[in-house]
Amino acid sequence: MKKLTSKFENILSTSEKVGKVNHQPDSSKEIQKNTKEKSMPFSDQIGNYQRNIGIPLKSYKNSKVYIVGSGIAGMAAAYYFIRDGKIPGENIIFLDQADIDGGSLDGAGNAKEGYIVRGGREMDMTYENLWDIFQDIPALELPEPYSVLDEYRLVNDNDSNYSKARLIHNQGEIKDFSKFGLEKKDQLAIVRLLLKKKEDIDNLTIEDYFSKDFLASNFWFFWRTMFAFENWHSLLECKLYMHRFLHAIDGMKDFSCLVFPKYNQYDTFVTPLRKHLEKHGVKTQLNTLVTDLDIHIDTEAKTVQHIITKQDGKEVIIPIKEEDFVIVTTGSMTEDTAYGDNKTAPILKIDNNTSGQSSGWKLWKNLASKATAFGNPEKFCGNIEKSSWESATLTCKPSALTEKLKNYTVNDPYSGKTATGGIITITDSKWLMSFTCNRQPHFPDQPEDVLVLWVYALYMDKEGNYVKKAMPQCTGNEILKELCYHLGIIDDIENVIDNTIVRTAFMPYITSMFMPRAKGDRPHVVPKGSKNLGLIGQFVETNNDVVFTMESSVRTARIAVYSLLNLNKQVPDINPLQYDIRQLLKATKSLNDYKPFFGEGLLKRILKDSYFEHILPTADTDKEEKQHESFITEQVHKFQDWLKTIKSER
Repeated sequence: MKKLTSKFENILSTSEKVGKVNHQPDSSKEIQKNTKEKSMPFSDQIGNYQRNIGIPLKSYKNSKVYIVGSGIAGMAAAYYFIRDGKIPGENIIFLDQADIDGGSLDGAGNAKEGYIVRGGREMDMTYENLWDIFQDIPALELPEPYSVLDEYRLVNDNDSNYSKARLIHNQGEIKDFSKFGLEKKDQLAIVRLLLKKKEDIDNLTIEDYFSKDFLASNFWFFWRTMFAFENWHSLLECKLYMHRFLHAIDGMKDFSCLVFPKYNQYDTFVTPLRKHLEKHGVKTQLNTLVTDLDIHIDTEAKTVQHIITKQDGKEVIIPIKEEDFVIVTTGSMTEDTAYGDNKTAPILKIDNNTSGQSSGWKLWKNLASKATAFGNPEKFCGNIEKSSWESATLTCKPSALTEKLKNYTVNDPYSGKTATGGIITITDSKWLMSFTCNRQPHFPDQPEDVLVLWVYALYMDKEGNYVKKAMPQCTGNEILKELCYHLGIIDDIENVIDNTIVRTAFMPYITSMFMPRAKGDRPHVVPKGSKNLGLIGQFVETNNDVVFTMESSVRTARIAVYSLLNLNKQVPDINPLQYDIRQLLKATKSLNDYKPFFGEGLLKRILKDSYFEHILPTADTDKEEKQHESFITEQVHKFQDWLKTIKSER
């Protein structure tokens, strides 16, 4: 440590700012003003200046780090402890009850037994923390010195993503998805929601706020199926999503706002990151169930002293020394997954009596019983009916299904290029079913004549249109029948069944992080007074980011590491595009289905032939633009004509 800092000893010893960094600055509260007191970047001032290497205030070469959960949040924490905390990789140990790493970022199987992916991730270019990691992780297939980010860019820069069949109905007919179909009152409701303070909408649901017309609009079909929102979910989380993805709203109709990996999420992200961590000596101890933490709590601090585990059926207690750290992933969106196949349904009935009884939730409950600072897990795991949905992964040999799929794909699905471009939602499905075909092959070892499709539905309590059962009660073959009915190929169902392996996954808590909540229900990443414990994942509090993304998992890990080590580094807030006038104008025009919005004509007159003329969004075609003239412009013309009349009368 002395070698690192000796040249700058005078700067560090005389500075009043050393050790006083706000590691999670909040752009929603910060007034961006340069002052003599300000030395660090603004909260959302992203870019290469944030790429500095943190200098630890002391050496941590003897510190051990225990990470509970080997999902992307835990793996990201290990990465940042090594890169920025300078903690040796061999000092970092994962503790996980599972027998495989990756957490919810899964992808497994083979062509003979069928592949399975419980869920997918829709990726955004503004995931600053995610790309901060993967610009340094060696690529999966490209040679050195290329990174996972380089590989990702190579694929997406040369293969545009978009959908030509975002919505279908009437047994396979492509539905017009060119418009959001929002009435003015519902557009204004979105604006009012964006203006509301977060604390003013605690515990409210989406249907508490929005009208029935809004909930029946194309916009809501796009939104809820893309992000998996239900009407009874958190209005607060919906608001955060609208801020977070305001820049992408105009591309949500056809998914042109998204970028997707070449392969499934496990092979794309987990495999190369795991190899990187293993290269640095990080250890993984699987089949280890962490049941509780022994925490000493007094008025001054909260300090973990022991980790209580079960290994091979026996209780094993791991002592935590003063210089050690513990990182815990609270809750789990994929805990208690029930599986099925072609001939077996995953469950027969949703039983809410089992809610929150599994080990992952019990660990959080045990923590919460010790202090209110650890949050309120019951808010998220207490109602399976409202937090569950089911997915099905289809391993397809050529059949009537793969032939029909070609009607909906941008490119031939066997070409390796963009296929459906994202989910296709069946708007008249009683299950509210969607399906997608990502770039193929979806797995590195996938045979050339096999396609992997993914299906999911949001309504778990309704009978299907063709199969008169709720989806969780259906076998894989029955799900195929329901899908083929909606695609208009039910007469070919035997051909489809003979050539399709179905693996299903019912997930009781898959959208549990969307459940209505209030301030304090989710703990802070480093709870108040915590000296050596960080909480990460989808159920902890951040300032402005959303849940259910890889970015949010990585963000929580980064905050935990920087805060616990008190590094001279900040975790930038979300990309500031929500404050960009260009994005605001674009979103306004898009929500109004490219009809002129109030005041647009006047803006055009003011900005015409000026440097700032380009900030105004245009319609899809020049012809459409010329056909419309805003209300303000019309009134200006009328006022000018009236003035001329007055002058002539004089």
